[in-house]
Amino acid sequence: MKLRIVSVVGARPNFMKLAPVDRELAKRGDVEHVIVHTGQHYDPEMSAAFFEELWIPAPDYHLGVGSGSHASQTAAVMERLEPVLTRTRPDVVLVYGDVNSTVAAALVAAKLGVRVGHVEAGLRSGDWTMPEEINRVVTDRLAALLFIPSREAGRNLLAEGVPGDRMHFVGNVMIDSLCWALSRAVERNAAAQRGLSDRGYVVVTLHRPSNVDDPATLGTVLDALHCLSRDLPVVFPVHPRAKQRLRDAGLTPGRNGGDLRLIEPVGYVEMLSLVARAALVITDSGGLQEETTFLGVPCLTVRPNTERPVTCIHGTNRLVPPRRDALLGAAGRAMERRPPVRPMIERWDGRAAERIARVLCEDECFEVEAVEQASDIARELSELQDRAPGQMRRAGMFATKEVLT
Repeated sequence: MKLRIVSVVGARPNFMKLAPVDRELAKRGDVEHVIVHTGQHYDPEMSAAFFEELWIPAPDYHLGVGSGSHASQTAAVMERLEPVLTRTRPDVVLVYGDVNSTVAAALVAAKLGVRVGHVEAGLRSGDWTMPEEINRVVTDRLAALLFIPSREAGRNLLAEGVPGDRMHFVGNVMIDSLCWALSRAVERNAAAQRGLSDRGYVVVTLHRPSNVDDPATLGTVLDALHCLSRDLPVVFPVHPRAKQRLRDAGLTPGRNGGDLRLIEPVGYVEMLSLVARAALVITDSGGLQEETTFLGVPCLTVRPNTERPVTCIHGTNRLVPPRRDALLGAAGRAMERRPPVRPMIERWDGRAAERIARVLCEDECFEVEAVEQASDIARELSELQDRAPGQMRRAGMFATKEVLT
């Protein structure tokens, strides 16, 4: 009898995590892998392009949820997914990352008595103002199989009282997709196609409400990008949310000279091609923090905290507030101090999906060693919190490693 696994995805970051898992499961004749696309990502053309580019089969089910408030979107996924799971009767439901579709699918599966596996479990920013943080914590509470990308993710879960036997230290599945696509991205050379030279430009992505919803903050960041663009071209694939906010605020790229290029969103391989040859990346995305670390590209994350502290502690990522002088100063330092070799992060080796498949299909264990004890967690968290600016501690927010001011 075949093992039936249902993967539920809904937004672009999920697709990059699903792709290598699907490829590994497809190698196994004793597995039936069913893909459910919730439709949380509201650009169907971009969604289809990502599936094609990453060689993901067409979804078996498409729920067509679309955009909406957090509550309405989560509720719609739950309502439409339940009959699918009742019909398919899976042995395991896999959920990915931290979007609304992730927590909604975990809730439905758990209430139906189906085992949940969470790919990219254990990430924590400590910032409860972020909807994604709520999604992460709730999903991890519901999941029987916690596929963690790093040791610190395991420490986070141990600190919350999660039993170690539910965790599997498989590595970072996002890096699997990067390794799979990197040769194509290098060959594509998107920089040259846009008239850019190697390490001679900056790539920007911004979409989080904290950066794009407030016109003053968005204007300040845009002003910093204009200043940067006087020295190096700045390429900014504009997320639909950011594009609407720029339009609403009357902010335009052509002021004060410089070479700030607002372009349409690009596919995964083209974006990877641009990032791999960039002098600097400025983002508020989670995935780009990891990709730049793996590639050895300096990265500034415009946030007060990160759920991926390994990218700051061992990687090329630094946190920076959305202030003009802070951004410009941090950009200069980051490019001056570019590492001569790319960082090596444990189990970021392109084999995370293989390990996930071995856990699911062969009952293998990839345990976090017993040395990861709660006493160590408490000490390290205390030390890291002491480094955070006082105002963040008072707000209950946890800034990891370094916030550049």
